[in-house]
Amino acid sequence: MSRGRPPAGPRLVDGLEGSETAKERLRVVLQTIAGELSVIEACTRLNVSEARFHELRAEVLQMALQHLEPKPAGRPSQQSDPQSAEMATLKEQIEELKIELRATQIREELAILMPGVLKPREQSVEERRARLDRLQDSKKKSPRHRRLDALQDDMNSTPKNSNKSGKPST
Repeated sequence: MSRGRPPAGPRLVDGLEGSETAKERLRVVLQTIAGELSVIEACTRLNVSEARFHELRAEVLQMALQHLEPKPAGRPSQQSDPQSAEMATLKEQIEELKIELRATQIREELAILMPGVLKPREQSVEERRARLDRLQDSKKKSPRHRRLDALQDDMNSTPKNSNKSGKPST
């Protein structure tokens, strides 16, 4: 007399996720493997030819074998994909640009609605250079490098003989 639960056999399929058709096919394949059902009876139940049933059984066994191959222990390592890293950087830049765009739109609306409230800030060349130096020191590898380039272009386009207001001297 054996101890323990009686084997569930093909009834184990009932607890799996999948369509009823797929479950029935698996149940029939397992019953033929266990010797509970003949191949001819299985073909009749599934309404397939004997050749198709043998193909189906071979596919089921091959897939089961592939999933039972030994795998390295532990969690799979996270391999960093250069494209995904670039994609993350680009997404971050897009978000920053969206925020910057929205701020510019708000400034424009305020300038239209209340023209006397917003006045452009006047900076001397020295103030702009100092600000640029601070930005370069604190954000050397920042995705905001385009802003730094814009500041540099702005400085290069300013005439050299300007006074503290940023206007050319006369």
